[in-house]
Amino acid sequence: MKKLLIAFTAIALPFFSVAHAEDNPMLLKSRALAAQLPPKLLAVLKAEIEKSGPEGAIQVCKDEAPKIAGELSRESRSTIRRVSLKSRNAVRSTPDTWEQGVLEEFDRRAAAGETPATLEKGEKVGNEYRYMKALPVQAGCLACHGTVDKIKPAVKAMLEKHYPDDTATGYSEGHIRGAISVRTLL
Repeated sequence: MKKLLIAFTAIALPFFSVAHAEDNPMLLKSRALAAQLPPKLLAVLKAEIEKSGPEGAIQVCKDEAPKIAGELSRESRSTIRRVSLKSRNAVRSTPDTWEQGVLEEFDRRAAAGETPATLEKGEKVGNEYRYMKALPVQAGCLACHGTVDKIKPAVKAMLEKHYPDDTATGYSEGHIRGAISVRTLL
């Protein structure tokens, strides 16, 4: 259990270590907004994992993650969400065309040797500034997102209950699970 909690903590650290010299205020704002979601979500996840194990984390990700992203979105007047090429919740985490292209680019860059924790992209698209930050799979993520044969039966049961059309398994540590996407009107 302790190992799982340590691994979840490691997810947030890369958000504070990306160093770039750009003076782009929209990039800096978007990066800062994206950095707020993981620690807030991880705090709730840790508490639930301590209380009820990894199967409890599924309900947190299903209900609390969108609430936290919604609160950050309202406070910042931006849209913040998690997206993935292999979504667990098709309604909330399926990428739009731009996000899909960026996720595919992140996968290509990671395959070429770039560190997934450093992958980000920001640019003006129409009347918005769009930003994405990769979410690499940490060891603790594998309890719910690893290969199906290694996911515990209680976790599988919760996944089937809450996500009958789940495609978000089969990952290994270091894969890109998805990204945090930030959209801000200019």
